[in-house]
Amino acid sequence: MDRRMFLRGLTVLGCSAAAHPMMTRVTLAGANGGQPLGDHRMIVVILRGAMDGLDVVRPYGAAEYAGLRPTLYTGDGVDLDGFFQLHPGLSGLMPMWNAGGLGFVHATSTPYRNKRSHFEGQDVLEAGTGMDVPLSQVRDGWLNRFLQVHKGLSSETAYAIGREAVPMLEGSAEVRNWSPETKLILTEQSRLLLEQIYHDDPLFQKAAFEAMELAERGAGGAMMQAGAPKTSELERLVDYAAGRLREETRIAAFSISGWDTHHGQAGPLTRNLQSLQAVILRLQSALGAEVWGKTVLMAMTEFGRTARENGDAGTDHGTGGAMLMAGGALRGGKVYGGWPGLAEADLFERRDLMSTSDVRGWAAHVMQGLYGTDRNLLETVVFPGLQMGADPKIIL
Repeated sequence: MDRRMFLRGLTVLGCSAAAHPMMTRVTLAGANGGQPLGDHRMIVVILRGAMDGLDVVRPYGAAEYAGLRPTLYTGDGVDLDGFFQLHPGLSGLMPMWNAGGLGFVHATSTPYRNKRSHFEGQDVLEAGTGMDVPLSQVRDGWLNRFLQVHKGLSSETAYAIGREAVPMLEGSAEVRNWSPETKLILTEQSRLLLEQIYHDDPLFQKAAFEAMELAERGAGGAMMQAGAPKTSELERLVDYAAGRLREETRIAAFSISGWDTHHGQAGPLTRNLQSLQAVILRLQSALGAEVWGKTVLMAMTEFGRTARENGDAGTDHGTGGAMLMAGGALRGGKVYGGWPGLAEADLFERRDLMSTSDVRGWAAHVMQGLYGTDRNLLETVVFPGLQMGADPKIIL
């Protein structure tokens, strides 16, 4: 079949280019050597835009905090441990905190410093390398390298979910990708026609029917039923992830944008946190007690924000931030990490929360705790140059 006939076939079927399997990044997976994955699940959420960890997990016990945040801090949070207070946008997660299924890491970051560029910061976060390795030389993301050191992978082992690319899952260990807008639901006549078009090309035929299978699954099939209630794209994304994780999938990753809050931070941050809270609670419910009990979700961002609010009731790009973790396999109910203080002399460059830990180290300890991944592989292959340090025992 030549290209002209191929495109003519797409026109006859009424498929848009964006929905075609070769353009929706539906990827077939292969097996790799190394240690096998177990029965635990790991979900990684990238919060794009630099979440303000000092507003999410508020160190209200620090004498300097209220003075640094005269507009943003109103005292309306929920106490966690007598020193830290949770933003009210996440107050619905307090039962999870009290049950030990929610935790935070404060004053953590990647090795990225000084430039405070979203693009570079996200690249460093997803590459998982130190700053001594030029990003131009990095060919895969840290989550893909993690898959590479494990064996027994199938096409269902890992998913990158959503419209945005997830570079941390890119690499030689193949994973599947799904986006909520993927629509390849065809009539039986169209299916037969597609089968004829692809009859002599097994590669295209396999990819086409793989794509239709993924699209039909949708959000567990609910969105494909007549009269089904409408759900948001984020809800469909979560439902799809949960559906796969209840079955063969062990790793899922997606991102949530909109965390850049230079102006009028209070409203947008509250809405974003409420969305993140809804994601976590929906995952917990959809996975059920048994699977959630084997799950850890890690939500991380490219860097934190300035300790002092700016003149527009927002915050600017900073350094140390916060990481959220949830799941039944987590030893939560605690704010982890070394607290550096908020006195001017304690701040990084006298403006940012000082980073006292590497976010890669927390991810490495989660992977070691869930899957028994060899420490040396984590420090040399998954996160080259990382020193994990003592085990914080964050996994049950």
